[in-house]
Amino acid sequence: MDILAGCKEALSLSSHSGVILERLSSSPLQKSCFLASGSGDCSPGLSEEILGSISSTGSVPDINGKHSTLSAALPLRTVSEQAFSEEAKDDDPEADVSEISSASLPAISLLSPKAMETAGRIIKFEEEQREKAKLALKLRQEMQEKLVAAVASSESEQLKRFEEFMELKQRQEYQTMRDMMDRETKESIGRQEKLKEEQRHRMKILNLRLREAEQQRLREAELERQRQAEGRERLRNLNTIQEEILQLNQLLDPSTQTKSDLPLASLNSLSTRGNQLCSQVSEVVRKTAEGEFPTVDDMTAAERALHEMRALIRLMQEEVAKAQEKKKKKEQEQQEEHRKQVELQAQQEAQKKAAQTAKEKAQKKGLQNSAEDSMLKWYKELQETAARCSQSFEQLNSPKDAQTKKLKLELQKAATIPVSQISSNCGSQLREIFDKIDKLLSGRAVVSGGKSVSTSQHPQGLDFVSYKLAEKFVKQGEEEVASHHEAAFPIAVVASGIWELHPRVGEFILAHLHKKCPYAVPHYPPMKEGTPVEDYQRILGYRVDDSGVEGQDSFLKRMSGMIRFYAAVIQLRWPYGSKQGAAPHGLNHGWRWLAQMLNMEPLADITATLLFDFLEVCGNALMKQYQGQFWKLILLLKDEYFQRIEAVTSTGQMGSVIRLKQFLETSLQSRQISPPKGQLSSNFWRL
Repeated sequence: MDILAGCKEALSLSSHSGVILERLSSSPLQKSCFLASGSGDCSPGLSEEILGSISSTGSVPDINGKHSTLSAALPLRTVSEQAFSEEAKDDDPEADVSEISSASLPAISLLSPKAMETAGRIIKFEEEQREKAKLALKLRQEMQEKLVAAVASSESEQLKRFEEFMELKQRQEYQTMRDMMDRETKESIGRQEKLKEEQRHRMKILNLRLREAEQQRLREAELERQRQAEGRERLRNLNTIQEEILQLNQLLDPSTQTKSDLPLASLNSLSTRGNQLCSQVSEVVRKTAEGEFPTVDDMTAAERALHEMRALIRLMQEEVAKAQEKKKKKEQEQQEEHRKQVELQAQQEAQKKAAQTAKEKAQKKGLQNSAEDSMLKWYKELQETAARCSQSFEQLNSPKDAQTKKLKLELQKAATIPVSQISSNCGSQLREIFDKIDKLLSGRAVVSGGKSVSTSQHPQGLDFVSYKLAEKFVKQGEEEVASHHEAAFPIAVVASGIWELHPRVGEFILAHLHKKCPYAVPHYPPMKEGTPVEDYQRILGYRVDDSGVEGQDSFLKRMSGMIRFYAAVIQLRWPYGSKQGAAPHGLNHGWRWLAQMLNMEPLADITATLLFDFLEVCGNALMKQYQGQFWKLILLLKDEYFQRIEAVTSTGQMGSVIRLKQFLETSLQSRQISPPKGQLSSNFWRL
């Protein structure tokens, strides 16, 4: 009843009927239909009707008008139970289908035609679902294959890109290595080229030096040949010159001129000079005897000696002619000269009497109006010596021919230019100037204005240079020292050194100094009767020209410069001299000058100025030398003599008096006199 009751219910397919139908094959269904038809229960019309009923209602209609039969209900129930039992199982469609197939086959074979038809429909439905599943699976597989293909293609492209990137990186590394190797190769080639270029350059320089050395050697060889040829030629000329000089010197021998009217002193002077010239040439010849050729300077000196020897001969001949003329006139002039001498002696006696009277008057007053007789005698001797020297080179000083005039200018430049170059820059410069002057005075050649000149080029050259050199020293004191007081010391030290080696120059320095500044004696020249005022002012040291007499300030400035120069000379010695003997004109002359000044009546403005300048320059040296005696003299000057200076000084001339007074008061108060400004220190000679 339960089974039948279940058959009455409306039939419906479970959710797993599609799976069952897919698993059921058409063969068993056909077979069951075949079996059912054999029994006469199956018909096509019935099957179609059942299938139509199932498809429209979803239930299996009753063939006989009833809801179901036992034979039909049993298979359906069996199928239904199997379907429901499958819901409790896993979702494995193939396993379920196999089980259903195996369980349902016997049942289908036993089913009725409608059930068979229903089963067939179910199977057909299953096949359709199976086809759909296959189609979906196929589509899914195709989709998966496309996806896999796309992924594979993408991976393949990525792999290609990666391989291309790796290949590119490898090519870049290879290119980098290749570039680096090329660059190193180029650098190596460049270095090699540079080394080759340097090597070629060195080879060129070496070859050039070798060629220059060879050319130099050839030039030196040629020069040596020329020197030898010129030396031999000069030697022949030197022998000729020596022979001619010796022959000319025989004409100057006094023994051969006994019958001439030439004075013996003049003849001896010419003969002495001739012998000196012969000695100079012999000295040059002596060098050639030692295997040396005479130099150009030697030949120049020999030629100058020859010219000078010829000049001596001409001079001797002229003097002989003059002597003969004088001899003729001498007898005519003797009476006239005798008369003049008598008149001169009378004048001298009158002057002596006048001087003696003036001296007696001055002694009564306590001071002198002029210097002592010994100092005046010394002053006159210096002036006479300078005058004789000036007369001795009159021929050179007033040349008649162009050559002698040119020589005079060259000698004058050689003597005066070095003195003008004296400065207080450094000791080495003073030493060069000193050596140049000493060389000139020693008869050796010096270069002046690019030309070589020597005092031996003219018989009167040495006297001329000595006189002009002394004159230049005094002129520097008159001008340079007057403007720059410190310049007195470098000029004075060079003058002192030259004075020590060449005493005659020192005598000329004093003569020029006394002539331009008689107060350096000290000497106040008296005005003689008949002497013009302008001439007397020149004697006193003033400059007188067409415009008139110079001013008092200019006069005092020049006198001050020369006194400062003199004060520096008496205390200085050339530091590179022997210093074994006494100084040529030392501090004792300064002491004598100061004492003589204080024994003479003061002159307005002049005495105060000169005393101040002298003591400022030389006071320190006199203080160290005479010590106590010096301070006694200064005290005498301050207490007694200074009053006489003030008495003769007018109001407008008190400047120099005040300076002297302040100097004396300061010195006596401190018992010390400071060293003068500009004094040369030991460091000066190291420069």
